[in-house]
Amino acid sequence: MTKTGILFPGQGSQEKGMGRDVAEQDASALDLWKLAEKESGLPLREIFWDGEAADMADTRALQPALTVVNLTLWLAVKDKLAPAATAGHSLGEFASLAASGVLSPGDTIKAVALRGKLMAESGGAGHGMAAVVKLAQDKVEDIVARAVKDSGRELRIANYNTPAQFVISGEQGGLDSAEALVKEAKGRAIRLAVSGAFHSPLIQEAADEFAAFLETLSWNAPAFPVFHNATALPEPDPDAVKSIMQRQMTSSVLWIQTMQAMFATGVRRFVEVGPKGVLFKMLKANLGSEEEKWSGLNVGTLAQAREI
Repeated sequence: MTKTGILFPGQGSQEKGMGRDVAEQDASALDLWKLAEKESGLPLREIFWDGEAADMADTRALQPALTVVNLTLWLAVKDKLAPAATAGHSLGEFASLAASGVLSPGDTIKAVALRGKLMAESGGAGHGMAAVVKLAQDKVEDIVARAVKDSGRELRIANYNTPAQFVISGEQGGLDSAEALVKEAKGRAIRLAVSGAFHSPLIQEAADEFAAFLETLSWNAPAFPVFHNATALPEPDPDAVKSIMQRQMTSSVLWIQTMQAMFATGVRRFVEVGPKGVLFKMLKANLGSEEEKWSGLNVGTLAQAREI
């Protein structure tokens, strides 16, 4: 039997109307939306079903709303799949924890509502992020090291998305220095519309508050392996999982390594559960173009869930 890996997307995968089709057909899905609205204090259905792109990009609203969509789509397909493993990109890792039973859906929603609020409020003056494309990993690592040395500012690789797509995170001086070096190397740097330097030590205060909240939740052993962003490896012990997630907010997202590690365990079918198919599009870059060796599909709507 072909081993299946379930993938859950994070910020950047939001789109207007997401999750509405499932919520209008399933009362339990609608209940998750209502819980997310209660925990966030925001009219999430109004924002994401009828609102504008700028409102949908607000981290405080986006994190609970996208997690609800990921989870309600998962509930629509889970009885049709027998996962060998799961992984989620940044925010999406929390949907993986819920899917594998490590956290309850309710606790997951509470966690991401707080995470979104803390991350939105964590932005310091001159902190930001930029995507770097068209350069290899060793070149980007060299550029970051040189930018830190030249500027004396905090900077790190926050996301290892594909072998030619990275995200750097840090202080303005470090970003400016890195962007000049990227241009010199014939790459491209694109500033991201985010409120802070996520996945870096610059949001440690927010991470500490979030870690204290995670201590209050009930953590269970995963029903199937969860490959973690911070380690690119699964962890069966629930206390160790909690520890990993307590540092996830400031750790780099090792997505290239995670996809390759899942593949190395024998996963050959990848199902992205969530809107837009961003992770599905990354698979070819991370696993190679020989698609006879693996397959992938995206489940982003109720109609696609019914086709599984």
